[in-house]
Amino acid sequence: MPEVQFGGQAVIEGVMMRGPHRLAVAIRRPAGDIVVEAQPFSSWASRYRLLRLPFFRGVVALVESLVLGIKYLSFSAELALEEEGEELKPRDLILTVALALGGAIGIFVIIPAMLAMLAHSWLPLYGQSLLEGFLRLALFLAYIAAISRVKDIQRVFQYHGAEHKVINALEAGEELTLDRVRAYSTLHPRCGTSFLLLVLLLSIFFFSFLGKGGIWWRILSRIALLPLVAGSAYEIIKWASHNINSPIVRLVVAPGLWLQKFTTREPDDGMLEVALKALWAAQGEVGAREVV
Repeated sequence: MPEVQFGGQAVIEGVMMRGPHRLAVAIRRPAGDIVVEAQPFSSWASRYRLLRLPFFRGVVALVESLVLGIKYLSFSAELALEEEGEELKPRDLILTVALALGGAIGIFVIIPAMLAMLAHSWLPLYGQSLLEGFLRLALFLAYIAAISRVKDIQRVFQYHGAEHKVINALEAGEELTLDRVRAYSTLHPRCGTSFLLLVLLLSIFFFSFLGKGGIWWRILSRIALLPLVAGSAYEIIKWASHNINSPIVRLVVAPGLWLQKFTTREPDDGMLEVALKALWAAQGEVGAREVV
C-alpha cells in the first residue's frame, strides 16, 4: 500500500477525491462531458500538532469528511442536475453540518437511549446497554436498507463502487487504466460505511460504563463520549488498513465489508472514468492524460 493514502466520496454523478495536499471532484454533466475541479487542500491536523495525535485525528477526519461531503454534494447537484443555486456560504455550511449532526445524534443516539431506558424496570443495566446498542444498530441497518432502494441513491452507490475500485487499484500499485481498474473490488476496509458500523459497535462497549442515571444523564453522557468512540473507531480502521493481510484483521473488517455490499454497486465504465479523472486531479495531473 502506498505511503500516501488517498480517500474519496461519491457525490451526485461524480466522485470527490482527497489526497494529503490536493482535493478534486469530477462530475459528469447531462451533456456527457466531465467537469474536473481541483484545489490545494490542507487538513486541520496538518496545521495543529495536537490534532495529529491518536483519537484527536479521528474526530478531525470525521468532521472534515462531513463538511467536505456536504459542500461537494451541493456543488455536484448544481452541475449534474444543471440547476442554478447559490454557493454554500461558510455560515450556511456550518448550519447544514450542525443540522446533519443533530439529526444523526437524535436518531441514532437519543432515540435508542430513551427507548432502552423504558425497560429499566425489567432489565438490569447491562441488559439496557445491550438493548440500546441493538436498537441503534437496527435503526442504522434499516436506514441503509431503505435508501439503497431509491433509484437515484443506487447511482450514487455505483459511483461509490467506482471510487473504491480506483483506490484499490492505486494501493495495489496497479496501472490506472479502465481495463486494470475494472477487475478490482467495490469494497474497501477504510470506507466510511465500515467506520460508522464500527462506531455503533464500539458505542455498546463504551456506553456500558456510564452507569445509572436519568434520561438527561443518558443523553448528555453519550453525546459527550461520541468523540472518544469516533476516535477509537478511526484508530482501529487505520490499524486494520496497515495490517489487512492478518487473519485477525480480516475478521475485524469483515462486518464492514459485508455492509458495503449495500452501499456500493458495480459501476459502468463511464463512472470509472469519472473516478479516475478525480484521482488524477487529486494527484496533480489535471489534463495530463486521457482514460483508456
